[in-house]
Amino acid sequence: MNVTDLLELLHEHHEQSFRARELHELLGLPTDEATVNVTRSRLGQLVRQGILTQPGRGQYEKRT
Repeated sequence: MNVTDLLELLHEHHEQSFRARELHELLGLPTDEATVNVTRSRLGQLVRQGILTQPGRGQYEKRT
């Protein structure tokens, strides 16, 4: 998954939170468990870097 595409999608929908599987569906990526888990890991890294926030368990949104 391209992190730039992910961040652009989150920027477009900046007032909405998403689950990793939902992001995959919106980006047209495979939704098998292994692939979604890789994305969850990347999303966690972006949260730790302060780029994203996690308003609820398993939910991600762009920091405003």
